[in-house]
Parts: sequence; C-alpha cells; structure tokens
Amino acid sequence: MVLLSLLNIAALSTCAAAQNLTVLQQTLSAHGVSAVYQKDKNYTTVSQAYNRRFTISPLAVAFPTSVAQVSSVVAAGAAQNLEVVARSGGHSYIANGLGGTNGALVVDLSKLKAITVRPSNNTALIESGNRLGDVALALNAAGRALPHGTCSYVGIGGHSGYGGFGFTSRAWGLTLDTVKSATVVLANGTVVAASANVNPDIFWAIRGASPSVGIVTSIEVQTFKAPASATVFQYSWNSLSIAAASTAIAAFQTYATTKIPAELGAELTLSKGPSSGKVAFVFTGAYYGNSVALNTIIAPYLKNLPKPTSNNTKVGTYINSVSFFAGPQPVNTASAPDVSDTFYTKSLMTPQSAPMSTAAINAFTTYMATQGFASVTSWFVQLELYGGTNSAINTVPLDSTAFAKRDTLFTIQLYASSATGAPPYPAAGFAFMDGMVASIVDNSPANWNYGAYLNYIDDRLGVNATNLYYGPHYARLKSIKARVDPKDIFRFPAGV
Repeated sequence: MVLLSLLNIAALSTCAAAQNLTVLQQTLSAHGVSAVYQKDKNYTTVSQAYNRRFTISPLAVAFPTSVAQVSSVVAAGAAQNLEVVARSGGHSYIANGLGGTNGALVVDLSKLKAITVRPSNNTALIESGNRLGDVALALNAAGRALPHGTCSYVGIGGHSGYGGFGFTSRAWGLTLDTVKSATVVLANGTVVAASANVNPDIFWAIRGASPSVGIVTSIEVQTFKAPASATVFQYSWNSLSIAAASTAIAAFQTYATTKIPAELGAELTLSKGPSSGKVAFVFTGAYYGNSVALNTIIAPYLKNLPKPTSNNTKVGTYINSVSFFAGPQPVNTASAPDVSDTFYTKSLMTPQSAPMSTAAINAFTTYMATQGFASVTSWFVQLELYGGTNSAINTVPLDSTAFAKRDTLFTIQLYASSATGAPPYPAAGFAFMDGMVASIVDNSPANWNYGAYLNYIDDRLGVNATNLYYGPHYARLKSIKARVDPKDIFRFPAGV
C-alpha cells in the first residue's frame, strides 16, 4: 500500500508538472514571448551555467524583448508559484541566474540591450541585458564612464544590484551608488518605477539585494567624465617568501591609510609559488590622474618589497585601461563568445576600522605558501582596495542603500578552479578554500565585523550567510520582501 501511495504521488506530481508546462507554454506564446524548454534542441546550450560546477535544469528559459513581456513572464510564473529568476549576463558564481536549483523559470534579459546617454544631465539609461563591456564602449563613445568591474562579459543587472567594484570605485563609488532610478517588475507582474521619491523602499532594496525584490529591467545612472588619461601598472614577483609576502600585505594595509588620492585604484593578487613556502605576488592598479605623479604616489608602498621580477606600466586613454583589465577577453562582447570555468569562490570583506592583525596576515600567507602549493586546484587570491584615504565607497552612509559593508578596507576574492578548468571539481578544493578563509578569521578577534560580497557569492556559507551578506539590513529587506513578494517567487540560494 505504501508503495502504491508513493507511486500515486509521483504520478500526480508528474501530471502537475506537465500541466504547468503546458499552461506556461500557452501563456508565453499568447504574449509573443520566445522560450526554450527542456525538450528543445538548444536547451543544453541556453541552460549551461558559467560555473560548470553546476548542472541546473530550469523548467524554461524565456527571452522577452520588452518590459511588457518581462511582466507577462513573471506573471505567468507567479500564477503557478514557480521559482522565477532573472539572468542578465549569466555569471552568477553559483548559477543563480538559472535558479540555483532545478525547476526555475528563467527570465533571460539578453534582448534588452538599449543604452541611452543623456548629455543634458550626464545620466544614462541602461537596460539590464547589457554586459559591462557593452556599457563601457557606449558610454566612452559619449565621453562618459561608470565605476564597474573588469570582466567585460559580466551583466550589468546583477553587478549593479549587488555592488559593482572596479578600479575607479575609490573615486566614483560602486556601480549601485550611481543608480538614480530604475524600472522594476514585481513578483505579481506589476511594473513600477523606483527612485528616492517613488517607491523609496524598493529603490533602497534594489541597491544591494535587487534579485530578491524584483526584476530590474533598466537603471538610470549618473555617469562620470571619462578621465583624460589612465595609467595602468603591474608589478610582479614570481617568488616571495612567507615573511616577504606577509610584510607586503601588512604594508598595503598601512599604505591605504596614508594620503593616497581617490584616483588610485589597486589590488594585490597572490597565487601558487614555485615551491612550498613561496607565493607569486602581483601589485596591479590604475591611476586616473596625471601619469607623471604615479611613481611618487606608489613609491612609499613599493619600498616595502624587493625588486620586482617584472613591471609593466602603460599610459593611455580610459578605454585603453578598460581593455587592459578585461584581457585576454575583448571589451566588445559581440566579437567573441563568452568562456566558462569550473570553480569555487569565497570572499571576505575586511573592516577598515579593524584591519587584519599581524597574526591573521601571517597565518593567511603561510597557508597560501604551504597548503596552496600542495593544492590540486588552480587558485588565486585578490585583495581589492575598497577603502583607504579618500575612498568614495566608504563615504556613503551605511543605511542609504541595502549594501551592507561600507566600512571595508579590502574585499578579498578567493578563487580556485579545477586543474583543467573543466568538470569535475575536486572535493579537496572546498576544504582548501574554507581553510584559507579560516586562516584569517580564526586569527582575528571573536567580534571581528567582517563580511562577504554577494557578487562573489558562495553556496556553502550556511546559517552565517545572512549576516555576512546582508548584515544589519536583513530585517528591513525581509520586511520589504514580504510586502512586494509575499509568495517568495524570486527565490534562489543565499537570497532574502
């Protein structure tokens, strides 16, 4: 009897799923929305995750061509209580653009690619199907620019919804800090405007947690004059000892608190060294002022390191710098296909008011130089300079947006790929990365107020994810979510 009951339940579930799919197909077709379903020949292609550690099977991938069509797709999904997710560039580290788990209705925004620059007030209206390279080229053609990340294939939707850091961010802030208004499709299909004066709670929430609140189909942003000159630099050391690398990291913390200009953006990158006890070390960045001043500006930091193995400094235009950091991929995303990888990523945002201790830095460097040398993964660590003197990121009042970590000195991205970049991902890679973060946290005060960055999202943080990602803003976000998405239609791992 039990077996028969289970079989009956399974049969009913199968029928319900089939009915849902039939109704969904009919509804989307009635609204003129193109979609790809599991039985279609191109389903495997359109449902492949950027991170090939994940194999996700969405119920369907819809390709709306207008805000009205996005609304109809969301309403169709909500009518059947489906999980509905937006995909902008598809670069979610845990495949949340495909739902993160099976069975989601994906709203692919790649057909919404309009960019309108408004010279009258130096704003731009950017639809969410654009990638960062598209945005950079369109704005640069008008002599304008935005703060944003270096990977040209990342979608502007998730990037601006969760943060958006780049080498101009110390001068201009995060991408989300430039957003003046947005068009948002809510969970019932309603299309609303959001700004400081219209739906201000939604406007607050989409700047730090937008995918949980609604589908942002376009943003109005305040642009900046493209710098007249951009000097990119890269100093490399093929092999630093634990002591030398620890000194270099500690010195970078100290250097950031000196009178460095807002126009300087920089990061440290560490990776596997040539032997156990060694790491490779790179100091990379850009200066968006007069190139003559750069050497004087970075000399106080470089004096803490031995002579570099190599150095490369290039003076050029702003768009030259965008191209340099995007490499080897092109800025023009229409010129070549996107790539994929098989990886696990963690992040750690260190508070400027409580920098990493000497013990934490030493343990961190020792771990990279020893366990890092033994690891079967291909890994790197980047310490991105968010804070420091004159940082625009940290001058924004904490509660003015949903972004939860304004008191940040470094955002550390810890990234480990499978050795070949293809599946499967080695099980040892998870423990290796967890241990790397633990080397810092376990050697820091118990009340150390660190965080994690949603654009480097991690699916293995467990119960601590809420605090690390959303911090003191989670309660307000939950309240807004309950009001605008009471059925939790926009649901995915690590969401609100």
